[in-house]
Amino acid sequence: FTKAILSNEKIKVFNHGKHRRDFTYIDDIVEGIILTLDNPATHNSHWNSEKPDPGSSNAPWRVYNIGNNKPVELMDYIAALEKALGKKAEKEFLPLQAGDVPETYANVDDLVEQFNYKPNTSIEDGINSFVSWYRDYFKV
Repeated sequence: FTKAILSNEKIKVFNHGKHRRDFTYIDDIVEGIILTLDNPATHNSHWNSEKPDPGSSNAPWRVYNIGNNKPVELMDYIAALEKALGKKAEKEFLPLQAGDVPETYANVDDLVEQFNYKPNTSIEDGINSFVSWYRDYFKV
């Protein structure tokens, strides 16, 4: 979206902007990873190969969702991006694409419970940091 907005190109907004997504700033993702580093998983001695739990294993590993757990409507994301860029997007509203889902977000309950994970970068702060980086990196 950023490149298109700055280039005066239309952005395609599927589902007429009614999507909700869990946008997560990279610093919050890194924090989630760091929290798990000193706590390696152990095998689940109760794991049953005939009724496997996809979040557990007999092997010493564990899967965590890392995200913000706060879905944001796509139009709010676009509005924050427009504000940070100081420029309105030219939008082409389109229907929901086949196979897409209206809402997704990361359930971080296990990460919160086990490691006190708390993402703290707001969508506005994350976008402002991204736009600052983007302008510096691409010299625009």
